[in-house]
Amino acid sequence: STQSRSSAASDVYKRQIPNHVIQRGNNREAVFFEDEDYQTYMNILHESAESSGVKIHAYVLMTNHIHILATADTTEGISLMMQKTGRFYVPYINHKYTRTGTLWEGRFKSSLVDSDFYVLACMRYIEMNPVRALMVDAPQDYKWSSYGYNAFDELDRLVKPHASYLGLSRVKKQRRSKYIDLFSEHLDEKVLRAIRNCAQTGTPLGSSQFIQQIEEKLKVKVGYSKRGRPWNKK
Repeated sequence: STQSRSSAASDVYKRQIPNHVIQRGNNREAVFFEDEDYQTYMNILHESAESSGVKIHAYVLMTNHIHILATADTTEGISLMMQKTGRFYVPYINHKYTRTGTLWEGRFKSSLVDSDFYVLACMRYIEMNPVRALMVDAPQDYKWSSYGYNAFDELDRLVKPHASYLGLSRVKKQRRSKYIDLFSEHLDEKVLRAIRNCAQTGTPLGSSQFIQQIEEKLKVKVGYSKRGRPWNKK
């Protein structure tokens, strides 16, 4: 039933499973035009996350889309955060640039992410976006992402570290060093494809066992009909 499915979904989120969230501009058009827009969005996102019980672990604000890796305390947390953010950011852009209509391409897309290997891979995917887009040579060169915090401990009130990141080392300096080392090689194409496809289709990103657990909770098949690991760990 719908009620039991909703209850199961609530259980899933209460287990503190991260979500990889993507939202794109309408018709792939820009949603940020100058530095003030990026900063305004970050301020709004921070307030929305705080009031919605959401912890953000990684993010990047691209010219025409955003990526967020976040964990919600409740079933509605991610949706509430995104709704609140849009409710304030869209009018800000419309007023500033004398435009009307929608800014985003419908509802955001998201997928649940398994811990450790998958969380860290997703963080790398998110923070390497500007490099893959040939906007910068290295992730530290891009201003509007969580890499500065995760790699160099730069002040960023948006970020609350995930356990998988903290598990790299108990010593902060060593943890940052190990995190930076993860970026010494580009993500494998299979990894990139899996992360993109899972987010696009709503398929949980993780092992077959993880996906099966989610399906058992929700009582429905999710995403792909194919099963197996999205890629082989190395």
